[in-house]
Amino acid sequence: MPSSLTIGAVSPRRDIHGTPDDMTVIVSPVGADADLRAALEDLRLGRYAATRDLLRMTGQHWALRTSRSQILAAVADPGVFKMWHDEEPHHPDAAMMWARALSRAAVDAFHSGKSEHIVGRAARMAAEACQRASDLLPACPVPWIDRLQLTQLPFRPEAFDPHAHLRPQPWNMLPAEDVRSHGMYHPGPWPLLREADRRDPGSREAHHQMRQALMVHSGLGAARDFSFWIVSKRLRSLELLMLPLYAIMDKYRAEHGSGQFGALQFWQRAQVGHYACQAYDRWFADIPADGYPWLSMTDLSHLAHALVATGENQRAAAVFRAMGPYATAQPWQDVNASLGRSRDWRDWFVTTRDATLRRWPEPAA
Repeated sequence: MPSSLTIGAVSPRRDIHGTPDDMTVIVSPVGADADLRAALEDLRLGRYAATRDLLRMTGQHWALRTSRSQILAAVADPGVFKMWHDEEPHHPDAAMMWARALSRAAVDAFHSGKSEHIVGRAARMAAEACQRASDLLPACPVPWIDRLQLTQLPFRPEAFDPHAHLRPQPWNMLPAEDVRSHGMYHPGPWPLLREADRRDPGSREAHHQMRQALMVHSGLGAARDFSFWIVSKRLRSLELLMLPLYAIMDKYRAEHGSGQFGALQFWQRAQVGHYACQAYDRWFADIPADGYPWLSMTDLSHLAHALVATGENQRAAAVFRAMGPYATAQPWQDVNASLGRSRDWRDWFVTTRDATLRRWPEPAA
């Protein structure tokens, strides 16, 4: 775990829980980040002061700024961010959160079937907000990540790149040397990924947004190839070792999301076990316990599921302990539904977690 996760600019408050054996599950992407939880509670009351304080304390820890702002934008009413931006139009954090909210709203409008006119207007507003946020804080990767998200929309992806006309090579292709070295030929919004990666090397969300963009425009195969290609490289952020598990879950949804035959056998493939163990051994196993509250709860949920599904229960127990009482619905909810189970996915999760922890209790100090 990078030592920067404990720098003074990062808020120190965390929720600490013991072994989650026999506990019910708290479904939340926030996990043990108590300061983030307090900010969300404030936003639900229509106030933004706690969010402003949270982002100020987060400072230039770009990875944490990215993850916290992503959750804030996903959970809160965007109207609060508009109010903040209207009241403090020159505040870089207000501009960043307003760009976050508008980008998410544009993508949601498209997926919910809104008209091309409405989606186009939302996309233009989001792109303008991203530019404003970049102007106020050029070093921040978040507006570039938002631009990556916007490339999922049915418009020319380069329209979301303010420097597209200055790019010396074909906009949507990797540099020729990378293609020759790694064989990654799929076109995509590579310049936007590079801009985000330059500001936050190994940005988790930037790479996930790139995977989503490739899946939208080129299909599951391209998103899978990207995920496997990334982990074959020398990584600047080992949490990117989780990318293949998301790509594998996308493939599972496509092949077995409606309960098609062979769903259980899917998880017995050697490829699943390989990438699950690789993520555990090369990333998770080296993280000290005091670093657990800063990890993505979605990553931990996906890792725990993949390890259990492939019979790596001792490794899974360590991940469950890191999660405490928290979990995210995915991937458990979709897998549970695809298997036609009548019980709630949370019952399955708690049963699986508690049985694993009883079988593999925490080693004595």
